[in-house]
Amino acid sequence: MLLVTGATGNIGRELVRQLDAAGDAPRVLVRDAGRAAGLPARAERVVGDFTDPPGLAAAFAGVERAFLLTPGISTATTANAVAAARAAGVRHLVLLSSTNVLGDPMPAMGRWHHAREEIVRRSGIPATILRPVGFMTNALDWLPTIRAGRYVLDPVGPGRMTLIDPADIAAVAAHVLTTDGHAGRAYALTGAEPLTVAEQAAMLSAAAGTTLTTRPVATPEEAVAARFPNGAPPALAEAIVEGFRLMRADTEGFRTDTVERLLGRPPAGFADWCARHSDVFRAAAAEAPGVVGAEDAGGSGGE
Repeated sequence: MLLVTGATGNIGRELVRQLDAAGDAPRVLVRDAGRAAGLPARAERVVGDFTDPPGLAAAFAGVERAFLLTPGISTATTANAVAAARAAGVRHLVLLSSTNVLGDPMPAMGRWHHAREEIVRRSGIPATILRPVGFMTNALDWLPTIRAGRYVLDPVGPGRMTLIDPADIAAVAAHVLTTDGHAGRAYALTGAEPLTVAEQAAMLSAAAGTTLTTRPVATPEEAVAARFPNGAPPALAEAIVEGFRLMRADTEGFRTDTVERLLGRPPAGFADWCARHSDVFRAAAAEAPGVVGAEDAGGSGGE
């Protein structure tokens, strides 16, 4: 029995789909049964969350291997899930962490993930840690400014990010969950292309048949406010600003070949992801004031 938590998110949905396609119909823990409607029919649903011990006990009962994705910045949810896994006799945990733990000095985002890793390590349950970089799906956060004026806020300038497709993270998770030899390992997962925000905007422009420009921010706080218009918790806002500063300083882009080594194929490129989601960005660009249609230019955008 395999358990997938976070099953309605960008990674979880793809992981459930891949496991189901391979014949390993998993159990899924979901907070909202309605959001699980699009998951494969064979996936067993358990409704609950990480603050619900009875729900966690039901979710982990009889489970041998579990994919653990715990939300928020608190470690309490991870502790609750690991306690339920130990009580149920789970034999292997796959924890989603972050490459932020590799920072020297470790940034706030890294410290939060590192604390979760330590909870898993201290549990005594054999575990594998997955440490991805930023997700390609983070580009969906640009939709509000694209709708407002077909632009993307750029808080990192010359900084390069080797983004990864969540589908590739899911593929690695499926591989680790269903094959042996991964206990005690930590895998840093990246894509193949170190890209600036301007280069990402150019690729989106080409895929969507429109022109997206980039606008530098006056302060990193401006980018945080755009992402969280109703405000972010102070600790999270500070961590995001710190992250932007570190990304701006990285003009090469951290990169590994781990995805290719584990899966026997290269990771997906950002242009591929843009092509699969082009309709979303084309529709957003068409909503911009004064725009007759999104397919009015074939330029690359950017600065």
